[in-house]
Amino acid sequence: MAASVCGSLVLVDSACAQQGPVTVTLDQAIQMALQHNHTLQAARTAIQQDQAAEITANLRPNPTFFTDWEYLPVFTRQQGTSTADYLQNSTEGDMGLSYLIERGNKRARRLEAAKSATAVTRSQVADNERGTTFQVGSLFINAQLAESTLDLAQRDLKSFQETVDIGEIRFKDGGMSENDYLKIKLQLLQFQTDVQQALLNRTQALSDLRQQLGYESVPAGYDVVGEFEYKPLVVTLDELQVKAVQNRPDLRAAVLGVTAANNQYALAKANGKRDPTISANYSHVNGISTATWAFSIPLAIFDRNQGNIAQTRIAIRQAEEQQKAANGQVLTDVKDAYEGLQESAQVAQLLKSTYLDVAQRSRDISEYAYRRGALALLDFLDAERTYRATQLAYRQAVAAYLTTLEQLRQAVGTRDLL
Repeated sequence: MAASVCGSLVLVDSACAQQGPVTVTLDQAIQMALQHNHTLQAARTAIQQDQAAEITANLRPNPTFFTDWEYLPVFTRQQGTSTADYLQNSTEGDMGLSYLIERGNKRARRLEAAKSATAVTRSQVADNERGTTFQVGSLFINAQLAESTLDLAQRDLKSFQETVDIGEIRFKDGGMSENDYLKIKLQLLQFQTDVQQALLNRTQALSDLRQQLGYESVPAGYDVVGEFEYKPLVVTLDELQVKAVQNRPDLRAAVLGVTAANNQYALAKANGKRDPTISANYSHVNGISTATWAFSIPLAIFDRNQGNIAQTRIAIRQAEEQQKAANGQVLTDVKDAYEGLQESAQVAQLLKSTYLDVAQRSRDISEYAYRRGALALLDFLDAERTYRATQLAYRQAVAAYLTTLEQLRQAVGTRDLL
């Protein structure tokens, strides 16, 4: 049975239905995505795979057991000799054990290299979580914008419907020409179309967000809830860049990549050491039992793992350059997001502090004057369009500001910017 979120609790769908519509805040949406997003869950399995590779890296070589029995009679039989005597005195049997002794601390080097690879993967998965958090935040804001736009469209439709009703009364009483009445009635279509488009945008935004949350983690009829308003953020660029260097998982992965490259280099040098093999053997030949031991080691004349050693040494320099590039990218990301936030904040602040109130008062005055016959229809419709455009522009500015705020959080690597 699929589970969903009712407030802050995880409950089954039937229980949610009894409690009413399911609403999700931004923080809840992010937590749900971190727990249920299938792409993220698939990425996390890479950590478990690397941890399994650590087990393999830490294993010792297996000993080798060997045995043989030679000169067994198959098609011939010795005259005057029993089979038991023949097996005892005329065949050869060997049994032995050999073991490869690793030199150069290879097992420890393998384990260090495997653990450093796991650490890099863990940071890369954390970076995937950072990206998922930003995607959820952006889609959540899109859903909020769609909700706010729908609310505006419905209120505008209701208000304009009242204007149409008044116009119809005036037309029937002879106070308005038929042409003006038809013009205002046709204008109603735009308001109705705006509502339908807003409904579609809301449905699509919630559907896109649901995919990121984990499709089965919320029911189809869920909704988003939370503040959708411009609030200034007071923080300096230097503070944000310092935080980013401390928190960005992709930079941490690049730093760990240098450690991993050094561990691979140490492993390559260890693999250049030749490993001896010792063996012990028991033999029974012609009724005589003997024991043999042997020692062998490859002579490092030609192959001393020179190529891998050189390759891994160069890979260290590559990892160091990648770390420097990642550090520069972090600082660049923070600056770009910070500048974008400042620009979007100015637009939102300008609309909120001045033009929203101006558009509202202009529309109210025009509506009042029009209903009393003191303003031409075209002037009233123009004031109505300006009001709607200004209200919509403010909502879009708020969405742009909140989206750039999410970009800044992504660039810094933490949601706590203060």
